[in-house]
Amino acid sequence: MNGISNSIVEASGLTKRYGSGNTEVMALREVSLNVVQGEVVALLGPSGAGKTTLLTVLGLIRPPDAGKIVIDGTVVFDGCLMVDARKYRRIHLGFVFQKANLIPFLTAAENVQLAMEINDASPHAARRRAMELLDYLGVSDRADYLPAKLSGGQQQRVAVARALANRPSLILADEPTAALDSVRGRQVMELFRNVAHEQRTGVIVVTHDHRALDVFDRALEMEDGMLRTSQSLNEEIRHKKNK
Repeated sequence: MNGISNSIVEASGLTKRYGSGNTEVMALREVSLNVVQGEVVALLGPSGAGKTTLLTVLGLIRPPDAGKIVIDGTVVFDGCLMVDARKYRRIHLGFVFQKANLIPFLTAAENVQLAMEINDASPHAARRRAMELLDYLGVSDRADYLPAKLSGGQQQRVAVARALANRPSLILADEPTAALDSVRGRQVMELFRNVAHEQRTGVIVVTHDHRALDVFDRALEMEDGMLRTSQSLNEEIRHKKNK
């Protein structure tokens, strides 16, 4: 970590427009946020509120029209991209989506290994790290199974392992439990909490599921492209944690 700050993400003034004229949509309106080491944050709000756009902007998948993004002490965007986005994503960011999106002809372990091998890790080191992660996430006994032989929850655990493979500073998860039942969905959410707290990683999870809110350290809410701290949601989190 550079400097004395323990912030993983510091973003300010993020603005993103789609279209122009009568079709213009303001997806992000002067969005600012801060996520610190070891914090898992829920991002809630109605469809079309800008949640996925915010994740793709923070993940350097699409640039904002304006604003500044600092990740783990590095200025990655300040009016323009300040880093090689593709290379930076591979090394410093982890992504988990609604579907696990595992490569169907690779085993669970090979899916995780690939994330490291494209960053020039040796096959031996990649295999060792993959097995450590699959064991950490409780699916090492499925290491040599193809994705089709895994349950939905097991596939998402492998996807989380893949996201962790290169020891990212930040994990961005977009509706990672939408395709899972409530029990498996909660298990995956608890994985994110454990990853954040034990690996000292920042985690932002887009979710509609209020049932697992107690897993999170904090909740943010988006509406019409604006981000705010939700007092009611954070009170709900405190209430659930104290039950």
